[in-house]
Amino acid sequence: MTDGIPFDRELEFEYGRIEAVSPLIRRVVAPNGGPFTFHGTGTYVIGRGKVAVIDPGPLMSSHIEALKHALRGETITHILITHTHRDHSPAAAPLKGEWAAPTYGYGPHGGGRIEAGAVVEAGGDENFAPDFATRDGDVIEGDGWTVEAVHTPGHTSNHLCFHLKEENALFSGDHVMGWSTTIVSPPDGDMAHYVASLDKLIARGERGEDAVYWPTHGAPIRDPAAFVPALKAHRMGREEQVLACLTDGLTSIADMVPRMYANDVPPAMYPAAARSVLSHLVWLVEKEKVRAEGELGTGASFRLA
Repeated sequence: MTDGIPFDRELEFEYGRIEAVSPLIRRVVAPNGGPFTFHGTGTYVIGRGKVAVIDPGPLMSSHIEALKHALRGETITHILITHTHRDHSPAAAPLKGEWAAPTYGYGPHGGGRIEAGAVVEAGGDENFAPDFATRDGDVIEGDGWTVEAVHTPGHTSNHLCFHLKEENALFSGDHVMGWSTTIVSPPDGDMAHYVASLDKLIARGERGEDAVYWPTHGAPIRDPAAFVPALKAHRMGREEQVLACLTDGLTSIADMVPRMYANDVPPAMYPAAARSVLSHLVWLVEKEKVRAEGELGTGASFRLA
């Protein structure tokens, strides 16, 4: 099912070492590798001397000390957060304590869904609140660099990408990754919003923006104009699979997942896959193509409308 996506799972790096990956960008990879983080969180540093840090990473002493060592003699002036999962934002606090640098992000975990009363999923950094609430199109300027915020809800409601104007590059967080598809887990994750955000990036590419993506996990995406449409096609293909399951009488997510993901992920990842299937079903219910019997969750029974 993912055969049409040109994944790149090669990445040369050394944990804890700061490495230049472009004229303006350096990266330090945290040793928190796993099934959702690949090799680990890639914390990016923009500029020289007075720098911005994007996604400082998890609250791991080894990673925080590596960042402090790597940036000796330099000053962090801005801390930018793509979203508030625990592998992205918690290390902002100790870096802020060291350099008194303000933080920039869309909002606390849950973003706009908190006001609606939604309980967001586990794994969120509930302690983070940005010093500056950053919205779509906001421009953040530093010493020799300029970043524009691009709101891309879907993976989380508060997800931002950041466009580095000087290199026509996009820090794509977890919205678009080169090594894997992104989990979209309700209620904070939203498949309708995720696909709309992919369309937003596709339109940016058609305008000549974002020539390269720097995801927080994995290698850069050098041809986003081909990669992002392939991701969207994959998502729409998953929707067709859900509808095919329902047509064939499979009414529970527990029955759909083994059929849909048999060739893509090991059974240990089926619970995560179930969250994305639920997100597709929530969207299909919203589009009135599917009806849910019982509370709208992974234990519900579903029928074609």
